[in-house]
Amino acid sequence: MTTYEIGTPHGPARVSLHCVPEGRAALLLGHGAGGGVTAPDLVAATQAAHRANVHVALVEQPYRVAGRRAPAPARQLDAAWLAVADELGDGVFADLPLVFGGRSSGARVACRTADAGGAAAVLCLAFPVHPPAKPQQDRTPELAAVDVPVLVIQGERDPFGCPESAAHRVVLVQPGDHSLRGDLAGLGRAVTEWLERVLRPL
Repeated sequence: MTTYEIGTPHGPARVSLHCVPEGRAALLLGHGAGGGVTAPDLVAATQAAHRANVHVALVEQPYRVAGRRAPAPARQLDAAWLAVADELGDGVFADLPLVFGGRSSGARVACRTADAGGAAAVLCLAFPVHPPAKPQQDRTPELAAVDVPVLVIQGERDPFGCPESAAHRVVLVQPGDHSLRGDLAGLGRAVTEWLERVLRPL
C-alpha cells in the first residue's frame, strides 16, 4: 500500500493505493460522510477488486484529512474528487479504465461526477436514497443521471431507503442495515463478479 496526498481546490485529499501486479482497471472508492476508508464494506470491496485484477485507490476527502467530521458541501466534495481522479488518471492509472465508487455520501459523489470524470462504471455501497424518515428528500435523480453500468449494494433494513433496478443499474439487496456488515462475503463476491462483467468489453 502507498499513501500520499493530492492537492485539490479545497485542500489536500489523501489517497491510499492498493495495487495488483497487472491491473486492467482502477477502482476509486470514497468514504461515507462521517466515516473513513477503513469501513468494512470498503475493505471488502477492495479485496473483491483485487480478485478481479483491479487496482484500488481509497480516497479521503479534504475535510477528513483536515480532521473535520462534518462533510463539506456537495460542490466541494465533487470538485475535490474530480481533482483526484484527474491526477490518478493522468498518472499512476494512465490508460486504464476508471471505475468510480464509494459508500453512502461517497456513492453520491461517484454518481454526480461519473460523467465529468469519464468513469467506465459506478459502484454504490449503501446509497442514501433519502435521509432517515424523510422520503420526500429523494436523491435517486443522482443515480438516474449515470449512463454507465451501476451496481448498488443495499442493506435490507437500511433507514436511508433502497433504490430500484433500472436501465444500466443493478440493485442487490443484502441482509443488514446501512453499514452493510450483514454479508461482507456476499458483497465481495458480487463486486468481483460485477467488475469482471462490466470490464470484459473494455
